[in-house]
Amino acid sequence: MENLIYIALFAPLVSSLFSALFGMSQRQIFVGIVASILLFISFFASVMLAINVAHTGVALHTTMMDWISVGDVSIPFGFVVDQVSVTMMVVVTLVSTIVHVYAIGYMDHDKSFNRFFSYLSAFVFSMLILVMSDNFAGLFIGWEGVGVCSWLLIGFWYSKADQPREVNPSVSPSWAANEAFIMNRIADLGMLVGIFIIFWNTGTLQYDAVFAQLPQLSESILTAAAIGLFIGAMGKSAQFPLHTWLTDAMEGPTPVSALIHAATMVTAGVFLVIRANPLFSMTPEVSFFIAGLGTFVAIFAASMALVNRDLKRIIAFSTLSQLGYMFAAAGLGAYWIALFHLAAHAFFKALLFLGAGNVMHAMHDELDIFKMGGLKKVMKWTYIYMFVASLALAGIPFFAGFFSKDAIIETAFNEGTYMLWIILVVTAGMTAFYSFRQVFLTFLGKERYKELGIHPHEMYKFV
Repeated sequence: MENLIYIALFAPLVSSLFSALFGMSQRQIFVGIVASILLFISFFASVMLAINVAHTGVALHTTMMDWISVGDVSIPFGFVVDQVSVTMMVVVTLVSTIVHVYAIGYMDHDKSFNRFFSYLSAFVFSMLILVMSDNFAGLFIGWEGVGVCSWLLIGFWYSKADQPREVNPSVSPSWAANEAFIMNRIADLGMLVGIFIIFWNTGTLQYDAVFAQLPQLSESILTAAAIGLFIGAMGKSAQFPLHTWLTDAMEGPTPVSALIHAATMVTAGVFLVIRANPLFSMTPEVSFFIAGLGTFVAIFAASMALVNRDLKRIIAFSTLSQLGYMFAAAGLGAYWIALFHLAAHAFFKALLFLGAGNVMHAMHDELDIFKMGGLKKVMKWTYIYMFVASLALAGIPFFAGFFSKDAIIETAFNEGTYMLWIILVVTAGMTAFYSFRQVFLTFLGKERYKELGIHPHEMYKFV
C-alpha cells in the first residue's frame, strides 16, 4: 500500500517533468497523451487506496524522510491516507484526468501546448501534497504550490498578442493572475500566523499530536489559531471580501477554470476547515462566523449569477455560491456533509466548465449568452451534458447536488439557525433559476448568433 501512496502522489510530478522536457518544442500531441495516462495511473492508485481504507477502516501513514530536524524540532515529510484525504485524492485525480484529456483537444492549436500540460500536472501534484500531508508544514508547501501554479495557469496567455480567447477586454490574463496571487498571499499571512500559534503552543505540527493537545490550550489561543487558519481558507476559497480574483481567473484557458473551480484550488480552503475540524469544533464562535459568512456568500454570489451575461462568469459565481454552502455546513459542524457537497460539486462543475469551453470554441470566443440561442441544433451533446450538470447544480431530486445541498439545508434547520436556513433555501431557488437561465439562453430559442455571422460546430467527439 505504501507504494500506491507514492504512485498516486508522484505520477502527476512525473507528468509535469516529462511535459517540461518538451516545453520549448512545437506542439506534440503525445505529450498530452502521456500526461493524461500518468494522471489516470494516479487516479487508479487513489481508487485502490480508497478501497483499502473503506475495507479496513484504518488510515495509512508513511514517512518519506525527515525534513526538518533542529534541536527538539522534528518535522517529517510524511503522508496520511484516511477517509478525508483519500476522498479528496479520488476527486482531484479523476477530475484532473478528465481535464487533461479535454485539454488535448481544447489546446490543440496553442503554440505552448507542451508547457500548458507541464503547469497543469504540477498543479495537480501540489494539490495532492496539500491533501495527503500529515502535518501543517507539508500542507503549507502544497498550499503555496497550488498558488504558484494557479498564477502560471491563469496568466498562461500573458501576452495579448498570444491570447486567442480574450474573455474580458478590461482584464488582462497577467492582471488576473497577479490579482489571484496577491489576494492569496494576503490570506496566507493569516494562515501562517495560525500555524505559528499552533506550533508555539504545542511544539509540533503533526495533525494527530496537535489535535491531541488542543484540550490543554486556553480558549483565546484556540480562537486565535482558528481565526488564522480560516483567513487562509478565505483566500483560497474566495470568500468575501477576498473573492474578486475568482471571476477574473476566467481569463485563463477553460481547462484551467474547470480544474481551479472543480477539484483543486478553491476546494483547498474547505478541505483545511474539514481537516482541522477538532480545532474548529472547540471554537463555536469562529465556527458560527464561518457558517454565517458562508451563507452570506452563497446568496451574494447567486444574486450576481442571476444578472450576469458572461457564460463562464455565471458558472464562476455559481462556484462561489456553492463554496458558501460548503462553509455553511462546515461551520455548523457537518464536516462530512461539506465534504460530500465538495465531491458532488466537483463533478457537475467540471462538466459545466468543459461544456462552456465547447460553446466558447464554437462561438469563436463569444461568451455573451444573449448573443447565442439555438445552439442545441448544432451542439446536441454539449447541450445534453450541460443540461444534466445544471440539473445537479440546481438540486433537482435524484441528482447528486440534491442530496448534498438538501443535507446542508437540513443541518441548518436542525441546528436551530433558522435565519441561515431561510437564506439557504432562498439561495437554492435562485440557483435553479440562473442554472436554467444560462442553459435556455445558450441552447434554446432564437438563433441570435446568426446576426454575428458565426457558424458554430461541435468539438472533437472525445472532447
